[in-house]
Amino acid sequence: MENKILVETSARHIHLTREAVEVLYGAGAELTVKKMLSQPGQFATGNEKITLVGPKGSLAVSVLGPTRPANQVELSFSDARALGISGVPVRESGDVANTPGVKLVGPCGELTIDSGVIIAKRHIHMRPEEAEALGVTNGQIVKVRINSARSLIFDDVVCRVSDKFALAMHIDTDECNAACAFGEIYGEIVD
Repeated sequence: MENKILVETSARHIHLTREAVEVLYGAGAELTVKKMLSQPGQFATGNEKITLVGPKGSLAVSVLGPTRPANQVELSFSDARALGISGVPVRESGDVANTPGVKLVGPCGELTIDSGVIIAKRHIHMRPEEAEALGVTNGQIVKVRINSARSLIFDDVVCRVSDKFALAMHIDTDECNAACAFGEIYGEIVD
């Protein structure tokens, strides 16, 4: 297997619980699919948007589906600063314990979550056979070189291995801008 990994930019978004969907969009509301994402079963919603309200400001965010067991807001450091939320940790998806909260405003209601705001740790999704071909294991930390107009090496990239994944590296918008990782861009594991 060639050491060439698609790099995708994950802009600010939120994952909601079933209960949060009903509070924000009304009883019986369902998330609608606008487009499927690269990771199997994941989708960007159609008309559903949420406004995050922090101490300094507000930002509109996209909602991703399907629903999850816990509400999770994924921001960049720039987004967190714009909202005035301090102490937002870099975490792997799903690790929301002891994280800041934020107010969520939807078309039918509001909800303040006590925790769930993170900056997603840069990571590579891959299937077991891809991990084997790349010589990495689940949870391993690697370095990835991005070749672009502002090429750089991202350190501290976690490998996430599951037969439910598709091969792709995810970075946030701050990281994308730093690397000029616009359009179709690839990275390679260098260490």
